[in-house]
Amino acid sequence: MNDSRSGFGSLHMPRSRGAVSGLLLIILGVWGALIPFIGPYFHFAYTPDQAWVWSTGRAWLEVFPGVTAAVGGFLLLVSGNRATAMFGGWLAVIAGAWFIVGRTLASTLRIGGIGQPIAATDAKRAVLEICYFSGLGALIVFLSGAVLARVTVRTLRDVESASEPDLSPEADSSGLVEAPAAPTEVMNSAASQSHRREGKGGFFRRRSAGVTSH
Repeated sequence: MNDSRSGFGSLHMPRSRGAVSGLLLIILGVWGALIPFIGPYFHFAYTPDQAWVWSTGRAWLEVFPGVTAAVGGFLLLVSGNRATAMFGGWLAVIAGAWFIVGRTLASTLRIGGIGQPIAATDAKRAVLEICYFSGLGALIVFLSGAVLARVTVRTLRDVESASEPDLSPEADSSGLVEAPAAPTEVMNSAASQSHRREGKGGFFRRRSAGVTSH
């Protein structure tokens, strides 16, 4: 019973541990993947200033890391297994890092480019940079690192949960069947001893009765 829980207990964790961070990572991933396609509607985009225009640069530098971060967040949101949650966290870390350094490596890897920010002021250029790439990636890395630290460490509650006795229906039913065995055996033993005493007593009474009659 303890052997069947030992391996599972070391990886089990409450689902709530990565739920909030996972949800935030999903939101950030969806933002990173969709903003290049809907940003032109609000004049908040890089060139080309056209909505829903697909390009290799957008695919590799925005859609790919955005989807990866969302998948990692989803694993953190639904997983109650420590290994799966850590895998989701590392996926999100990689996605955030790619948002930050992807454009620097784009020309070397020949995966296309994004274009220039459509902005009339330096302030708007900075906001576009933060919201599209560097700030978004840094926030994803920060959340992923924080949740990785949480799911990696086993808390006292995890240890207590893993060491709890197995209260499955099979164990309960087996206990109900086996429990009456001991009282039944005691009653049978007591009954047999009583019969023996009665037999001996009857024998002596018969002998005493015979002596009296003589």
